[in-house]
Amino acid sequence: MKLLEGKVALITGATRGIGKGIAEVFAQQGAKVAFTYAGSVDKAKELEAALSSVTQIKGYQSDASDYDAAQKLVDEVMAEFGKIDILINNAGITKDNLLLRMSKEDWDIIMKVNLDSVFNLTKAVIKPMMKAKSGSIINMTSVVGISGNAGQANYAASKAGVIGFTKSVALELGSRNIRCNAIAPGFIETEMTAALDEKAVQMWKDSIPMKRLGQPEHIANACVFLGSDMADYISGQVLNVDGGLLT
Repeated sequence: MKLLEGKVALITGATRGIGKGIAEVFAQQGAKVAFTYAGSVDKAKELEAALSSVTQIKGYQSDASDYDAAQKLVDEVMAEFGKIDILINNAGITKDNLLLRMSKEDWDIIMKVNLDSVFNLTKAVIKPMMKAKSGSIINMTSVVGISGNAGQANYAASKAGVIGFTKSVALELGSRNIRCNAIAPGFIETEMTAALDEKAVQMWKDSIPMKRLGQPEHIANACVFLGSDMADYISGQVLNVDGGLLT
């Protein structure tokens, strides 16, 4: 039996990288998939076409950092799919710079996209989950949110905030049978890393005990576990998927 058979998942930022990997693996595991995208209509249509023969899937152009848009999105997904069993707050960006050179705008946009979006979608989805007395919320943090990283004070702060938010939501909603966990990816091979200097990528690999970058499906598999009934008694946790980087 497929691990997510009969479940409906809402995934933010799913037209590339980790989000796309999650959508693909969720479809393979039997979940119906609603996903969001910011601007790439073509990529959204490609994802729908690729997975429509496997499961029910629909993309929604929606800004997760917009509070009202998040509520509208959840209403539309509920109308189309009838329920939301799993929410994956995956949407996120980086604006790296040393703190000395970091602008207020670069700080604000990271907080808005990486942290506000998690609040917005979680706030919108908990009412239907509470009514159903069931749900799994999975928030994408980062190993940088745990360890910090030079040149990423804004990103690290936003991802550390996601961890604190995750633990608080788990405490608030546990009695309603709603679980909330976070996943902290390490260095994952995506379109973003493909554009980086080979020496920088090799330096990353050398710092990882397993001596290789992770793949989007590694994060997707962790999401499958936390979203499935196999993780029915797990909440308020941060799962590092990093090849042993943080030990």
